[in-house]
Amino acid sequence: MTMIRRAGQWMTAQVGDELLMMSPEHEHYIGLTEVGAHIWSLLETPISVDALCARLLAEFDATPEQIRSESEDFLKELAKHGAITLDPAAAS
Repeated sequence: MTMIRRAGQWMTAQVGDELLMMSPEHEHYIGLTEVGAHIWSLLETPISVDALCARLLAEFDATPEQIRSESEDFLKELAKHGAITLDPAAAS
């Protein structure tokens, strides 16, 4: 199970329907759609990819496959920008 954790210091500002994020550390901006901003809010505390997808499936009208695929693409993009880390959970 992969855990998602926010990484670094990100400043955010709501601009219309978009959430703008700025990292002073990485010196760049990310613009998130309304859905992306919602996912960012769900990442306030560490959460597993499975739990995140389950929450989104309950909230949006999409198939489990769509939710999983689009969420994984979005998370990879956030990780590429240093906004999150994707950590495999330790085996118990």
